[in-house]
Amino acid sequence: MKKIICIYAALIGLSFTSLAQAQKPTGQQVQIIENGLRFCESTYPYEGGILIANFGTQELNPLNTEGKGYILHYNKEGKLQPFITADGNLSAPKGMFIRESHLFVCDVNKIVVYDLNRLEAAPQILSFPEGHLFVNDLAAIGNILYASVTNTDKIFSIDISDVRKAGQPVEWLTIPGPNGLLADNNQLYVASYPADGNTQDKHTIYRVTNLAQPQSEKVIEIPGQYDGIAFSTDKASLYITNWSPAGLSKIDLKTGKTVPVSIQLDKALMGPADITVANHRIYIPDLPNSRVVMVKEQ
Repeated sequence: MKKIICIYAALIGLSFTSLAQAQKPTGQQVQIIENGLRFCESTYPYEGGILIANFGTQELNPLNTEGKGYILHYNKEGKLQPFITADGNLSAPKGMFIRESHLFVCDVNKIVVYDLNRLEAAPQILSFPEGHLFVNDLAAIGNILYASVTNTDKIFSIDISDVRKAGQPVEWLTIPGPNGLLADNNQLYVASYPADGNTQDKHTIYRVTNLAQPQSEKVIEIPGQYDGIAFSTDKASLYITNWSPAGLSKIDLKTGKTVPVSIQLDKALMGPADITVANHRIYIPDLPNSRVVMVKEQ
């Protein structure tokens, strides 16, 4: 954990810029969303576009408590708009989930829940036990919301049968460095990330079945520092991001074959995080570079 915090804290981004002219074309159907972004860790589909969660801090620290976090909406017209302003409730917003007009946001050792119909109201706060400091991503199956905590190798479950009063997080499963989560019917896919920066064979992509008595199995054997995970539009493959080596890959779910996705950029990806696939495009937040790389599916 110390290593990843040191790496993040050593990276300092550029100053804020205007929300105008959000896209920068790079050729080969790749576009960059960067103006107005500040250490963006996660994306989430919303009303034909995506939400982008930002730390908003001067230095990159995923465990900061500065309260400068905010969320933008990149709408279906290709424009960036404020969505959740820096209201002091978010510090290092990461994975997101929406149900019944309630936005759940992972943030350090808690989940912040906004009622999108009453943004002026104070959000719900779902706190995690002491020591669970890297609450990272969310995925729901039925009325159970699953939350990954990377630094303690835990996935928690939360009852969201009433989103207006969500249940408290309950420890559910131990799995190595759970980071990105992806739900599929009664299965959960998990991207594994070594919180201390020390990649081992156990840090790979997992599938969890039999959720009542959960069992995990490796989807691939290739170890990495995996973060984002999303289905291709046809659901025949998984897209995954990896910090080491930094990049995007595609897993064929029938064969297990894993191939890198080529993305031509003037500045290479440095820390590809929590991705979204929507409208046949892959949205890749490049956290240290404060940008989202948008590329067509391959």
